[in-house]
Amino acid sequence: MKISLDWLSNYIEINESPEELGEILTNTGLEVEGIEKIERVQGGFAGIVIGEVLTCEQHPNADKLKVTTVDIGRTEPSYIVCGAPNVAVGQKVVVATVGSTLYPSGHEPFRIKKAKIRGEISEGMICAEDEIGIGTSHDGIMVLTTDLPNGTPAADFFRFKDDHVLEIGLTPNRADAASHIGTARDLRAVLNREIQWPSVDHFKVDNTDRPIKVKVENTGACPRYSGITISGVTVSESPEWLQKRLEAIGLTPINNIVDITNFVLHETGQPLHAFDADEIKGDTVVVKTLPEGSKFITLDEKERKLQANDLMICNGRSEGMCIAGVFGGIRSGVKETTRNIFLESAYFNPDYIRKTAQYHQLKTDASFRYERGTDPRITVYALKRAILLIKELAGGKISSDIVDIYPDEIQDFQVEVKYKNINRLLGVSLDKDSVFQILNSLDIETRGNKEDRFIASVPPYRVDVQRESDIAEEILRIYGFNNIDIPEGFSSDYLAEFPARDVNQIQQSVTELLASNGFYEILTNSLTKPGYAENAEDLNAYRSVNILNKLSEDLGVLRQSVLYNGLEVIAYNINRKQTNLRLFEFGKNYFVDKGEYSEKVRLAIYMTGDYQPESWKAKSRKAEFHDLAATVQLVLNRLIDNKLETTVIHRYPYDFALETIHNKEVLATYGKIKGHLLKEIGIKQEVFYADINWDLLLKRTNNNIVYQEVSKFPEVRRDLSLVIDKNITFEQIKAIAKKSDQHLVTAMNVFDVYEGENIGKEKKAYAISFTLQDTEKTLTDKVIDRTMNRMMSSFEAELGAVIRK
Repeated sequence: MKISLDWLSNYIEINESPEELGEILTNTGLEVEGIEKIERVQGGFAGIVIGEVLTCEQHPNADKLKVTTVDIGRTEPSYIVCGAPNVAVGQKVVVATVGSTLYPSGHEPFRIKKAKIRGEISEGMICAEDEIGIGTSHDGIMVLTTDLPNGTPAADFFRFKDDHVLEIGLTPNRADAASHIGTARDLRAVLNREIQWPSVDHFKVDNTDRPIKVKVENTGACPRYSGITISGVTVSESPEWLQKRLEAIGLTPINNIVDITNFVLHETGQPLHAFDADEIKGDTVVVKTLPEGSKFITLDEKERKLQANDLMICNGRSEGMCIAGVFGGIRSGVKETTRNIFLESAYFNPDYIRKTAQYHQLKTDASFRYERGTDPRITVYALKRAILLIKELAGGKISSDIVDIYPDEIQDFQVEVKYKNINRLLGVSLDKDSVFQILNSLDIETRGNKEDRFIASVPPYRVDVQRESDIAEEILRIYGFNNIDIPEGFSSDYLAEFPARDVNQIQQSVTELLASNGFYEILTNSLTKPGYAENAEDLNAYRSVNILNKLSEDLGVLRQSVLYNGLEVIAYNINRKQTNLRLFEFGKNYFVDKGEYSEKVRLAIYMTGDYQPESWKAKSRKAEFHDLAATVQLVLNRLIDNKLETTVIHRYPYDFALETIHNKEVLATYGKIKGHLLKEIGIKQEVFYADINWDLLLKRTNNNIVYQEVSKFPEVRRDLSLVIDKNITFEQIKAIAKKSDQHLVTAMNVFDVYEGENIGKEKKAYAISFTLQDTEKTLTDKVIDRTMNRMMSSFEAELGAVIRK
């Protein structure tokens, strides 16, 4: 949205610079995205001054030239050669000084240089009106009548004031500010200055010779419709001031009538539409919808098929003249031959206008405002304002009373506001007088004042202010966000996740991670066999979601586990000699419990066959549980911090498995699938399967990546060989090591495992490497030995370990 400061100054006093005003508006929520300077005269009279001719003599080498000296306010007068026949001593003239650029009417601009003309020095140019771009006459130089001192900028004499246009990024909720007066309302509240609305006091009906009847058949779509007739107008070009106003905000002048409706729209925010009254058949305007598929030709000469809910302005024969609030028709618009006009000013339901504009892909200045919500109380004022301008610029007589159909007056929004909530949301305590002063300056009345609360009465043009939090926001943006002190320690409350997590982006990152590690994504049917849930030890058939119109018995229920669909895919591929598979799927499990339905997203990962294919360099190697476990850890480490616990479980459908737990909730279960289950599905090779709770993982995702400098102090490695019971896990060993010295032990790794008669039937030996590092100093042998001895003592005491030395 564009706002002309010169235009805006007609409604409110402006003493600030364009930049200062832009900052003020931005702080109120009307973000100024750019400021454009518009010169009323090209070049802005830069370098052009008022001068006085001191001497004027015949040029010695040219009969039609004069050599003059001109006082332009400098220490010495300037010598200027002039060819104008009317130049004379004592004249006040317009002088273009050396270095200035002239933009003559109808010609290319040129720069003034110091030069010799027929042997005489010339230090500037005495100008005619066409040479400075303010007229077309070239009969002679301009002779001014003024007492201004010599050297005064010519712009001060002509008073051609440059304009500045603010480009405001208007948010969808601020339809109230979509005009110059709307913008002035915010400035009034911030700067505490009055708005000067254009007066319509001298509005007077001349006669009632040309009344137009109005019928509103759909008052839900058109709660208020106002109109008036003016006869005997002359459609012509608009005066220069009106054209300049519209051009400044990017509009192209059309004719005086249309330009006035556009002017009032951008002045008040109220759209208007002018009809050729002689084209209104039956002298009746009917606001209604037409049957679905009705054809209508709009101003752009396109034939459009109407929807059944497109609100139309029709004539007495129910023929469409205009798509209400959106676009005019080709027949009823104002033409050069138009002499009588019916002017419309209405309030249309935003929902109707939004749907119509979207359906027909029509975006106009009128629809922009109507679909966001206009002021239902301003329709008559806007009519009077426009009619008076039409009388002034196009002549004619007001030939009807104002028709105003407004059966149900739209009331103010009533919002109960508690002072404590205002202060809580603002983060600062404001006294009641300040709160009331700000709200009243925004046309929001306060009443029913009590000790702890009051009622805010919000005018209907503020469609975005209907809740207590909206009232607080209005107070805050006028009080000033920058006036709220930020304490050294503070917190915030919010309902939504912040920053918002893009679950699709997170899923895509995991997809790319798995694909880069040789996995293929599969997508299986959520419908499955009822027998899976009936026969599985970990599923309950009564929790299956049954399909009423099932395609077959094999697709009779929604799955409770993605496992079985994945196994079917594996069996299908193995039967076609594709035995080495790494697959994954993001899928949903479905449940019903006591009539309540639920669904949970899981990430399933499958491994079977060779993990490493045979090559000239290495023999083939079958996929093992540890390959799957490493993949699961890869996924978890991508999305979550390292506060994970792992436990061994023995649970259907696994022969053996591990659970990874975070904050006492299971994130992932992974292990080897039972042989008899594979046999039932037709698989004769081992399958390793991981079930990751994707919904929970998304909630626990940690996006805070912390980088730290690589330590300049070296790492130290020490190895230990432990003989322990077979039931002891590596996780237990890690936990004891971390407890012994969590700051120095930075990494642990099992690099060899031995089981055999030499150490006992129920024993195993782990060879473990320990990496130690101090980020603040170099480790000494004494510190290293003390740390290792402390760990060995803990292993012996807590695990019954034997340290092999």
